[in-house]
Amino acid sequence: MEECLTGALVPAVKPEPKPSSVEASADPGSNDMDRPAHEKGLTEVDKDLLCPICMQLVKDAFLTACGHSFCYMCIITHLRNKSDCPCCAQFLSTNQLFPNFLLDKLLKKASARQISKSASPVEHFRQALQQGCEVSIKELDTLLTLLAEKKRKMEQEEAERNMQILLDFLNCLRKQKVEELNEVQTHLQFIKEDIGAVERRRMDLYRARDRYSVKLRMLGGDDSISGARKSWPSSIDNNTSSLSGRAGMSSWNLQSKKLDGWGLQKKDALSASDSQYMTQSGLAVARKKRVHAQFDELQECYLQKRRQMANQPYTQQERDKNVIQREGYTTGLADFQSVLTTLTRYSRMRVIAELRHGDLFHPANIVSSIEFDRDYELFATAGVSRCIKVFDFSSVVNDPADVHCPVVEMPTRSKLSCLSWNKFTKNHIASTDYEGIVTVWDVNTRQSVMEYEEHEKRAWSVDFSCTEPTRLVSGSDDCKVKVWCTRQETSVLDIDMKANICCVKYNPGSSNCIAVGSADHHIHYYDLRNPSQPLHVFTGHKKAVSYVKFLSNYELASASTDSTLRLWNVKENIPVRTFKGHTNEKNFVGLTVNGEYIACGSETNEVFVYHKEISKPVTWHRFGSPDLDDTDDDAGSYFISAVCWKSDSPTMLTANSQGTIKVLVLAA
Repeated sequence: MEECLTGALVPAVKPEPKPSSVEASADPGSNDMDRPAHEKGLTEVDKDLLCPICMQLVKDAFLTACGHSFCYMCIITHLRNKSDCPCCAQFLSTNQLFPNFLLDKLLKKASARQISKSASPVEHFRQALQQGCEVSIKELDTLLTLLAEKKRKMEQEEAERNMQILLDFLNCLRKQKVEELNEVQTHLQFIKEDIGAVERRRMDLYRARDRYSVKLRMLGGDDSISGARKSWPSSIDNNTSSLSGRAGMSSWNLQSKKLDGWGLQKKDALSASDSQYMTQSGLAVARKKRVHAQFDELQECYLQKRRQMANQPYTQQERDKNVIQREGYTTGLADFQSVLTTLTRYSRMRVIAELRHGDLFHPANIVSSIEFDRDYELFATAGVSRCIKVFDFSSVVNDPADVHCPVVEMPTRSKLSCLSWNKFTKNHIASTDYEGIVTVWDVNTRQSVMEYEEHEKRAWSVDFSCTEPTRLVSGSDDCKVKVWCTRQETSVLDIDMKANICCVKYNPGSSNCIAVGSADHHIHYYDLRNPSQPLHVFTGHKKAVSYVKFLSNYELASASTDSTLRLWNVKENIPVRTFKGHTNEKNFVGLTVNGEYIACGSETNEVFVYHKEISKPVTWHRFGSPDLDDTDDDAGSYFISAVCWKSDSPTMLTANSQGTIKVLVLAA
């Protein structure tokens, strides 16, 4: 898969060539920087005062034998190359050059006049004094008094301006801090209201638990329920004294009964109760640690949801849809509780099954795509081994055998890049390959149903529509997106783009909207009813967009070789969040989503899982190789190449470039 993004590389922009030194020296105005400032300022100058060579005011005028005047350096430079006059082309040598004193005087007078026009009154006065103008002491005293008054006035104005600047700054700072204070007070009010709501909700849960315990006692009797009461202490009882009482009772029973049968049973029951209680306590502590580890992100998530809910008035219908209908328990708080619960529920990924894809003697075992079928009973794999393999998921998970055989194998002519199951017809699956062929297969007959060969280059992606069973879309290195119908032999729609197409995906709620990830670093969102231009172009990635996946009808996740994932809102056309933690600079490493989590591979041979509300990874799992040591030089060259969630469950299929497939499950 090292060649995965060969066609998706964006060419570097060539810098504009800088002018050479020869060209710079040939510029007639190149020696303009050497001119005095007053000469540059002359706007209306007699053409006779300009040097015919540099077209600037003559400097150090010299007259030729033929009667033309030039700058001394200009004519000397000219005569080094040619022996003629630049104006009349008569023969000319350095011996025929004479100083033009009259022209120099005229030039000096012209410069003096120009300076006098632009000089300030102070400059005029200074020049007059320098030229010996006589001024009496009384006149000097008057001038000094005026100057002192002028100085004091200017200092006063300067001080007033400085004070005004300082006052403006302080007012701006006060406004900003007042806004921050108001925001903090608003946040504190949110927190106060929510603490009250959560406390009331918790007391309701305690009372419901106690009522449940009483009902169990009435139904089962005191003896049968005593163990349950001890393992689930009442909110009114003191947990510490209850545990101490149980420990004392257990010790007394062991001594008085001399470890008879009843005593052993009582001890086992109490030990199980204490163990269960300690396990629950340990889980609670672990979940609290996860909260503190992501505290800043969780804080921003909570405040964002509360602000959104505060700015959007609720209707009665929206309140009826609320999961927890309690006074003061807002939808925003309920949403955040859901985020907090799902985020802290898991801390690691556990391997529950593992298998090898391909032959041990076949060096090319990279799994490019791995996908579940409609009912999540079968999953198919494809890659550079030129074969689609279909496995039974339950057999892979439940069968302890070291080698798992596929239930279906379908050989192909070329290396495969992508798979997509039909969301309606369970036995239909589509594939794209390195020759640009889009194929629809029947898994039951193991034969191709349709083959489309319109793409001119390697096709990277294919996807069946979730709402229209006969429609599928594909993207290729030929910069074209093609929409197909399984009832027709040719494409029904073409979209020509300017860069290679790396991925395509239908919106799950519409057969008319597709997202296209391109090598131009952008995501183009199209309505197929008007394909001439996209509805919106999402910008933000710095390299090619390798995957796009929809979490819902309006949430779109994307992956790029800039080592980031991004979440977008296609309804409001805005970026939502950027996820960082994994490494992806050149390969297709996979992307999969479910309702809450986004998972992707990494070029460090690791699988990363993100919660959609938090930009940092929740957990990750590193692939280990049974054949290679971690110290082996080749171990670092492997990367995750495909990932796929099993619906909205915590179970995920993962594969790497070595051909190892693992079934992972999120665990506490």
